Amino acid sequence: MAKTTKIIRRSIYIFLQNYQHFTTTVAVLAIPFAASILLSQALVPSSSSLLPLIHNRLKTLFQAAGFPPSSEFFSILSLKLSQTISSSIFTLPFSLTFLLLAKASIIQVLRQHKPTFPPSFSSLFSAFSPLFHTYICNSFLILSANATVFSLLLIAFNFLEGSGFSSPNCILFLSAAGAVLYSIVLANALIISNLALIISGMESCGGYLAILKACVLIRGRTSVALSLALPANLVLAGIEALFQYRIVRAYRLGGVASHSMAFEGMFIAYLYSISVVLDTVISCMFYKSCKIGSWIEQEDRISYYSHQTDTAGDDKQGRQQGRIGCFCHHYQQLAQCLILDFYPDFYRKEKKQGLPMIRT
Repeated sequence: MAKTTKIIRRSIYIFLQNYQHFTTTVAVLAIPFAASILLSQALVPSSSSLLPLIHNRLKTLFQAAGFPPSSEFFSILSLKLSQTISSSIFTLPFSLTFLLLAKASIIQVLRQHKPTFPPSFSSLFSAFSPLFHTYICNSFLILSANATVFSLLLIAFNFLEGSGFSSPNCILFLSAAGAVLYSIVLANALIISNLALIISGMESCGGYLAILKACVLIRGRTSVALSLALPANLVLAGIEALFQYRIVRAYRLGGVASHSMAFEGMFIAYLYSISVVLDTVISCMFYKSCKIGSWIEQEDRISYYSHQTDTAGDDKQGRQQGRIGCFCHHYQQLAQCLILDFYPDFYRKEKKQGLPMIRT
């Protein structure tokens, strides 16, 4: 929890340090995406024929697969999935353009020790291309995660029915377990996808390579990622609820859209875009924290192996120790550069207190 608080505090400090750029250029870039998200929550359920079509197809698919039609879990799940799919289709053009451009602009600012404002168009395009490929691959990752959970639930329900345990209590218990499993798998898939987007911008690698790097980098840090994602998603959900209450509800009661309602809707969309920007900054700080932790873990493993070879004493192991020592010294230099680049205040504090630092 302390590490989560430290990352959030550092992210807010970075956000306020670059406040003018983040709240003008980047926030304006994210406003079309924010408006599409807010409008999709109101337009898709009421006026679109896409939602009932997807809902009926999902219900038919679940029934054909053998899921119990009496389970409320699958009824709610099919409705929520159809709403998510419809909203994603509605917002997809804005996600692939304005959202990725805003993220690329933030990443270009935070990947440099002394950023230039605004980032050049060439650097923005070079960061946008891997983000685009990674976003497409993330869609397949989330689709695969959903398919995997549904396959496991199908096997479990068929096994339960074949064993004769098809009572309502057994179905209810398995549905509750399936809801927990689905939430865990989907949450992990989403945080890996989010981290993969940051990696693709920071390291200029797109597609499945960024996803693999995210899976390796997030090992042992899943709880921190979830604790960072929870408040950000709560803020976004609160802004969506505010839009539903202030704009959608007022329009349905009055039937007329006034100028004040339009300005208030634009202000709520701006708040949503600011929240998206801050969430991206937090993700970048989490990436840097994971990177520094990964360097420190590698250094500890190399130092341990170097200590083991030091106790052997023969010539061959002595030569290996020399090579490992050079390799360890190289990683120490890189780790110090990362710490000095990402956390200069921390470096000065440790040096002032006289604590041992990495020697170069």
